[in-house]
Amino acid sequence: MKKRVLVVDDEEGIRLLYKEELEEEGCEVTLAASGEEAIEKLESDSIDLVLLDIKMPGMDGVEVLRKVKEKWKDLPVILCTAYPHYKNEFGTWASEAYIVKSSDLRELIDTIKNILEMKQ
Repeated sequence: MKKRVLVVDDEEGIRLLYKEELEEEGCEVTLAASGEEAIEKLESDSIDLVLLDIKMPGMDGVEVLRKVKEKWKDLPVILCTAYPHYKNEFGTWASEAYIVKSSDLRELIDTIKNILEMKQ
């Protein structure tokens, strides 16, 4: 069965890039443009991993992470952001991984694969 990844990012170009790359790796990808939409998708869909941006309008990624870990304790979350300095903030520590956005997606793809393999 394909693993289902929820990609949460307010930038459409990033969402579509990650969707294309993850589908090439055999994942089924669901997209959300906001934290609020991400929570709605988690309520209605079966998701194996969340790929989450931090800086978003409305509910930011740290708040989404907190809500996810409160309700879906075992659901892995990878924070993927353009801002390396958030890694030291306490609110981000509950994530399984913290990746700084890059044009080279190898680290991101490898991290997703590793986390999904460990989850099995």
